[in-house]
Amino acid sequence: MDTRNETDSMGTVEVPADHYWGAQTQRSIENFPIGRDTFVWGHSMIRALGHLKLGAARANRELGELSALDETALDALEQAAREVVAGDLDEQFPLVVFQTGSGTQSNMNSNEVISNRAIEIAGGQMGSKSPVHPNDHVNRGQSSNDTFPTAMHIAVVLDLHEYLYDQVTRLRDVLADKSSEFADVVKVGRTHLQDATPITLGQEIGGWVAQLDFALGSVRHAETGVLDLAIGGTAVGTGLNAHPQFGQLAAAKIAEQTGHPFRQADNLFASLSAHDALVMLSSSLRGLAMALMKIANDVRWLASGPRNGIGEIRIPENEPGSSIMPGKVNPTQCEAMTMVATRVFGNDATVGFAGSQGNFQLNVYKPVMAHAVLESIRLLGDSCAAFTDHCAVGIEPDRERIAAELASNLMQVTALNPHIGYDKAAQIAKKAHKDGTTLKAAALELGHVTEDEFDAWVIPFDMTHPRTVEG
Repeated sequence: MDTRNETDSMGTVEVPADHYWGAQTQRSIENFPIGRDTFVWGHSMIRALGHLKLGAARANRELGELSALDETALDALEQAAREVVAGDLDEQFPLVVFQTGSGTQSNMNSNEVISNRAIEIAGGQMGSKSPVHPNDHVNRGQSSNDTFPTAMHIAVVLDLHEYLYDQVTRLRDVLADKSSEFADVVKVGRTHLQDATPITLGQEIGGWVAQLDFALGSVRHAETGVLDLAIGGTAVGTGLNAHPQFGQLAAAKIAEQTGHPFRQADNLFASLSAHDALVMLSSSLRGLAMALMKIANDVRWLASGPRNGIGEIRIPENEPGSSIMPGKVNPTQCEAMTMVATRVFGNDATVGFAGSQGNFQLNVYKPVMAHAVLESIRLLGDSCAAFTDHCAVGIEPDRERIAAELASNLMQVTALNPHIGYDKAAQIAKKAHKDGTTLKAAALELGHVTEDEFDAWVIPFDMTHPRTVEG
């Protein structure tokens, strides 16, 4: 393979001649062969680094901090950064998550790629560091310690809006429509996995909708903290070697580029040494995963059978479920969603522990925190989309099965409590269960009510909402 020589503070390194990265990126490739098949950065983090470097270049240009470069070189620097944002140079970012905890190698990867691409655009020789230097120009007024957490926040916010919010909202809206559609379907309620008083299928699904509303609201609230950027803090939060207005202006440029209200954090020391905003966001994603776990489990229980389970709802049959049992179909979308939930729980544990490990002026668990949060966002968004399209839209009640289950539900006896008291109602339920008869038959045999009274007081639909004893 053809190579060229690149240099850094440690000496000369051979890098592939047809790639834009430089010495420090190559050293990382060689020194961190950890999880290379599964933990190479995806486009989200690369795009965020591009936005960061573009915003920084524009801020430094406006502040006169890049006056050593002519207009051609400045334009080339910004063009190279825009190409990173667009994804045109994704293959030039080969590094893995497990690297220096500050993300230094990924920061330098972006500096080297943008530098060499700008040099190429300006007609220079890659590796010469002229006219655009990776440290002096691309990284002007910056440190990995403030740029990498800035990129983390940019990537998370962009992914929330691109991959999560719309998909969760779409699932929520489909379930809300189902809740309205089945508002008149009265069925058995269940507590402790035991029969309970009646509920409508619409109310049951409406509970899922409320969970999603709450969880999504929590994620949106947590996002506000992620809009604060560490840019301008440089190495330890003091802003050493950065123009006094650089961080604030760079954040404003990033906000303009992305369309999201990013701003420089009020306290840059906290932004470098702790990542509480990501911890809080990850926790809210875990809350969303918890809600989705509940929904998916309820759906597969209600659809269980089809003949020997609960079987009160039908869901789409998407693929064969067994290699040995002909005709078996499984609730695969529910299973996929619950597996996603467990992964998000695990990612949140990683983020929470990593977030607790800041020491003095720096937390050095940044890359794994970013990866865990970004993976959770993608997994949750993808699973919501699949669950909506291949399961939720096809939920239908088995009205005959629901009616049969409701007819034998002993907990309808609860409607008699206000009229005859708890103890007599309990006698009726226990006698019906022991004798294998209906509640009505047991009630009449015990003489606690008349037939007309039973028919007037035990009405399943009336038990699905508050009402006075007089009706």
